[in-house]
Amino acid sequence: MVETVVTRFAPSPTGFLHIGGARTALFNWLYARGRQGRMLLRIEDTDRERSTQAAIDAILDGLAWLGITWDGDVDHQYSRAARHREVAEQLLAAGKAYRCYASQQELDEMREAARREGRARLYDGRWRDRDPGDAPLGIAPVIRLKAPLIGETVVGDQVQGRVAWQNENLDDFVLLRSDGTPTYMLAVVVDDHDMGVTHIIRGDDHLNNAARQRQIYDALGWAAPVMAHIPLIHGPDGSKLSKRHGALGVDAYRAMGYLPAALRNYLVRLGWSHGDQEIFSTAEMIAAFDLPQIGRGPARFDLAKLENLNGHYIRHSENEELVTALEALLPHIADGDAIAARLTPALRAKLIAAMPGLKERAKTLVELIDGARFLFADRPIPLEDKAAALLTPAATALLAELLPHLESVEPWTDQALEAVVRNFADLVGVKLGMVAQPLRAAVTGRTTSPGIFDVLAVLGKEDSLARLRDRASGAAEPR
Repeated sequence: MVETVVTRFAPSPTGFLHIGGARTALFNWLYARGRQGRMLLRIEDTDRERSTQAAIDAILDGLAWLGITWDGDVDHQYSRAARHREVAEQLLAAGKAYRCYASQQELDEMREAARREGRARLYDGRWRDRDPGDAPLGIAPVIRLKAPLIGETVVGDQVQGRVAWQNENLDDFVLLRSDGTPTYMLAVVVDDHDMGVTHIIRGDDHLNNAARQRQIYDALGWAAPVMAHIPLIHGPDGSKLSKRHGALGVDAYRAMGYLPAALRNYLVRLGWSHGDQEIFSTAEMIAAFDLPQIGRGPARFDLAKLENLNGHYIRHSENEELVTALEALLPHIADGDAIAARLTPALRAKLIAAMPGLKERAKTLVELIDGARFLFADRPIPLEDKAAALLTPAATALLAELLPHLESVEPWTDQALEAVVRNFADLVGVKLGMVAQPLRAAVTGRTTSPGIFDVLAVLGKEDSLARLRDRASGAAEPR
């Protein structure tokens, strides 16, 4: 019988879903989906002081926005504390663990001595084989694993290869604290075993944890899952990823106007490769993703590359899909509510019609909204400085002369408008740009926009002529 692949994403709810966590979740999701397996979601909330419901909500929301789904209910590690204690007692009864009564002062002295002598093992094992009858009064003990003293602990990692630790350098680490709460090491092993996890895919900052967790598996006689420790993400300069590089929450990338599909595509290529292919559909990612193709070196986060990739996705998205994406973005940007209030069915239809020209110029949805502002701006249209500089008295007079020619255009199409404006330019003896540039400035308030004849067609005859009349008459204040 073929074993069902089960992966898990297990974030700590102490903050937002950061970009590294999102990539870890994506890798787990792709690996499970590509093998008809399951991906579980476990909130590791044993740190009660730092865990918050707001962080849990942000993690779930970030995963949902990215399109990463999980199987079954969300598990909460804290709710399983009784099970963790049960396993610690099981190890104690089997002679695989022991109660340690060392005081905090003793532990501090042990650590200081180890550091002076250059020893990796900080705890000296003084209660390992000691009679519990010698226990001092008034000290609640911890439970420590009776770790092997000789030989080595080995993990065959799918990314890092064979990794070995000399047991003489590893402590008898704590499984259960003196207040009865489990440590991370114990809780993770018990939860992964009970949840049937077959593959652990996580950041390589957990690699040292793998040695200790492997010792717990061995002590319990449980088969350890396959492990894959993926390199962390660094900044473009090779240093640890920070906010200046892009170490933000997934919610920040949504607010900056990135498409979920583009961010997924970018994240999957951070440290994983499939030949020279850069653009992947979700189906292609699922089919191609595998652990041995993940490099051992840190991936480098490049915001400019993400922007370019996002621009590709915008250009290749359906116009209706982009408008829907813009509507979803509005609650996350500063003036989004005001724009949403103006987004009538008629304006929405104009936005869809304008999208072919708008999306060619935008790398983010924020840029897309910015490029579309002329569609819903108040009259008279506010002018950018460069646009105002174009509307000289001579240019304004030229527009006033053009108006009667445009008023006669029927039907109001981009082709008909272009023909009329070209004829007018020939008639007055100027180049097309001498007419088109002030025309664009007058109807959009900018010097750049989609093709001016496309803009006029999308705005419609009434609105276009009204905007031109505003400028031709010298209107300056919004109505």
